[in-house]
Amino acid sequence: MMNTQPISSSERGQSLMELAFSLMFLLVLLSGVVDLGRAFFTYMAMRDAAQEGALFGSITPNDIEIKNHVLYSSDMMQNTITADDITIVWSDPANKCTGNAVTVHINYPDFPLTMPFIGAFLGSQTVAISASVTDTILTPSCP
Repeated sequence: MMNTQPISSSERGQSLMELAFSLMFLLVLLSGVVDLGRAFFTYMAMRDAAQEGALFGSITPNDIEIKNHVLYSSDMMQNTITADDITIVWSDPANKCTGNAVTVHINYPDFPLTMPFIGAFLGSQTVAISASVTDTILTPSCP
């Protein structure tokens, strides 16, 4: 048996409200996924640049050259970070030679969020992203 009663206007309004709440939730979820994807892509690029710098530093232990190598490892790094965002830490600063470690740390303190919904929840339209890689120095030999 089929229900032939007409739908009242209050039931149509209820459906519209359910759609509005569901759509709002889905849009916030979608914007979160978009920004999370962008942040993850940026983190991966920063980690790769730090790896390049640490590898270069394991062969040529020179702070300025390592920073330049990190900055010019990809076009994205040139537009994202500056030399001041790169920190190089030596396990033994007096002996930058075989067996010691070099750590390249990159900090991007103001990664911009594109979706305003997420910024409203976090209280800021930016988040900090950092990446760090440690490598063993291969050359020169210790005296």
